[in-house]
Amino acid sequence: MNYILFDGPSRNALLPLTFTRPVADLLIGIVSIRQKWEMYLGSTTTTLTEEYLSQKYPMVELEENIMINASFLPNEELVELIKDLGKNQAIFKDEEVIAFYSNESQEEVNFDHYEIIELEYDVLSINHPWEIFSKNDLAIRADFDFLTEDRESQPIPKSVNVIAPENIFIEEGAKLEFVTLNASTGPIYVGKNSEIMEGTVIRGPFALCEGATVKMGAKIYGATTVGPQSRVGGEINNSVISAYSNKGHEGFLGNSVLGEWCNIGADSNNSNLKNNYEEVKLWSYETESFIKTGLQFCGLIMGDHSKCGINTMFNTGTVVGVSANIFGSGFPRNFVPSFSWGGASGFTTYLTKKAFQTAQIVMSRRNITFDEQEAAILEHVFEETKKWRKE
Repeated sequence: MNYILFDGPSRNALLPLTFTRPVADLLIGIVSIRQKWEMYLGSTTTTLTEEYLSQKYPMVELEENIMINASFLPNEELVELIKDLGKNQAIFKDEEVIAFYSNESQEEVNFDHYEIIELEYDVLSINHPWEIFSKNDLAIRADFDFLTEDRESQPIPKSVNVIAPENIFIEEGAKLEFVTLNASTGPIYVGKNSEIMEGTVIRGPFALCEGATVKMGAKIYGATTVGPQSRVGGEINNSVISAYSNKGHEGFLGNSVLGEWCNIGADSNNSNLKNNYEEVKLWSYETESFIKTGLQFCGLIMGDHSKCGINTMFNTGTVVGVSANIFGSGFPRNFVPSFSWGGASGFTTYLTKKAFQTAQIVMSRRNITFDEQEAAILEHVFEETKKWRKE
């Protein structure tokens, strides 16, 4: 069967993280949503997404296809239901479609003509940016169980202080000496060719993805994920840091999500709790207004290629778009549009020519080419987000 992951109705609510990728390629837990589906299905997937992303993330449609809403995360029961789907069958959870059968000749899908299979149990789904960190605990645990089943961990080095070693899994090529790992509060996964430098203290659940680095003396609380090739230091709590991003120095990051190719300057901090302890509101691109999160703790949401200078201070519930560059004293406003340049004293437009020069340099340091495809995606984001930038 051919499996296609589609963005679904939550795509706009997940901006700015989905400006530069389909919903399927968001990181939560130990691997991306796409990787989870492919592991459970035992099959590759392609993507139905926004037209401007489709060259990088193409869709392959065959005569028979199963369409899967990528905002839902897989589990064994759900995957068995999906594998058994036949013609004119669809799986729904409440009013939202999870998966359905389609064929190449269908120009549009009318679920009135489908047999509807109602899901009776809850499954993890991601419908807002803050759910990536607030549901990361559950996602890490599920991924850990799946990835480590019937496998043997690399031995824990003798210099490591460890609590609940049975909940720790170390992949081949990982380096860690003179660190403290407390897995009594949740599993700790140390990815292939990653490194945890000496003096670090980590409390699970925690995921360090392939090639990522935790720098000396870091203090990390669960549930935190450090994405592939990312580098972190300082104090981190309940945050998801996507691939190729850096928070390499002292400073606090809490209840936050960083996109790819982000950089947090030394001694930068975010607030994750309002002074009056009230519920945090967060900017929504879907409603173009600040909406309630239902959370008392909510920090920073930052899109791809955004960066901040040293000693930057982010207020509780700050949303930063794509390719923003923030610096200077004081708190910048808690919605920073994409391609903004400045800080608390005001912003100007960060022109694509300069932004692309920086992206080219940053990506080349990791031996990745900033190509025309990447430039075209960011050009589209630049145009789409013009209305929120004020000169």
